Amino acid sequence: MVVNGKYTHGGDVYSREVSLDFSANVNPFGTPEKVVSAIYAAAADLAAYPDPYCAPLREKLAGMLGVGPRDLVCGNGAAELIYQFALALAPQKTLLPVPSFSDYESALTAAGRRAEHYELRRENGFEVTGDIISKIDSDTDLVMLCSPNNPTGRCIERALLLDILARCRETGTWLFLDECFLELTDSDKAFSLTPYLRENDRVFLLRAFTKAYGMAGARLGYAVCRNAAMLDAICAVSQPWNVSSLAQAAGLAALDCPEWPEMARELFKTEKPYLIGELARLGVSVLPGDANYLMLSGEPGLAAALAEKGILVRSCANYRGLTDGDLRIAVRTRRENEALIRAIGEIKNA
Repeated sequence: MVVNGKYTHGGDVYSREVSLDFSANVNPFGTPEKVVSAIYAAAADLAAYPDPYCAPLREKLAGMLGVGPRDLVCGNGAAELIYQFALALAPQKTLLPVPSFSDYESALTAAGRRAEHYELRRENGFEVTGDIISKIDSDTDLVMLCSPNNPTGRCIERALLLDILARCRETGTWLFLDECFLELTDSDKAFSLTPYLRENDRVFLLRAFTKAYGMAGARLGYAVCRNAAMLDAICAVSQPWNVSSLAQAAGLAALDCPEWPEMARELFKTEKPYLIGELARLGVSVLPGDANYLMLSGEPGLAAALAEKGILVRSCANYRGLTDGDLRIAVRTRRENEALIRAIGEIKNA
C-alpha cells in the first residue's frame, strides 16, 4: 500500500488523467470475458470466506504444469510471494543482477537483509552473461533472477540458465526465478525451469495471471517449488485468506482461455517490429529484447512530456543503474502504438 510514499511502479492511472497507458505490460486485449463473468458469478458468495488453500486452483494449475498440487502456493499477486519468500528464507547473502524489478530488493530490505549486486552492463544490452557463475559460491544463500528481465526485456539464454541452476545445486544456493512475463515472450526465448524442478528442490519459480490474462486488478500470483519446508515457511508468514474468492474464480476461468496469451503473442509478431522501426526513424534508441515491452534509452524528459499528453510510459529512473533517459514501454495494439509514435514525433519535433 502507498500512503505517503512515492508510487514507483507502472500503471498509475489513478492520480492523473490518462488516455493511453504504456507503463503497465499487460495483455493488450485486456481481460477475457470468461474471467469477468466468473468474477461476477463468484460475487454471489461474497459472504463466505475464500478457500484458504486455493485447492481447486492449485489442482488445475498442477495438471497444466505437470507438477503436484503440493508443489504450488498461491498469493495475492506475485508481489506478495516475493515478500513472503524473502521473509521465509531470510538469506544472509543474495546475489541480485541490476537493473531489475525493484520489489526484489524491497522485499529483502523488509526481511532485514541486503543484496549483493551483480551489475549488468549497458554496453552489452544489460544481458546476464556467464561471469555470473563465478559470483555464486558456498556463501551465496540466494540468487534472484528474472527472465525476461524487467525492465530490459532480456531473457537469460537457455544454456546459461541451466549452468546457473547446476552451480546453485553445487553450492546449495536457492535460485529464485521470476517467470511472470514468460507467457508473453518471443516463443524461441520462452524457456521455463518447470521441467527441471524434480531434480532441484531449491528452486522457486514465480508466475502470475497479471500479464498474460490482463488480471492486474484481481491480484493473483503463484509459485512452483518442490521444497515442502519452504512452502510451509511461506504459509507460516502469510496472512489467512490472502487470495480472495473472486481472484480464485478468475484464475480458474483464465486457465480455460489458453488462446488469450497466444493472441497477444501473435499481435507482438507485427507490433513489436513496427514500434522498433518507427522509434528508430524518430532517432530513439531501443534495446533489443524478448518480452512484450521495450526499453528505450537516451530520452531524458520524454516520460514527463508524454504524461502531459495523457500517455503514460514507465520512467526507469528509480531502477538501480538507470537514469531519467531510460524508459520502458509496453507493446500494444496498432492504433495505440500509432498514437504513441505520433506523440513522440510531436515532442521531438517541437
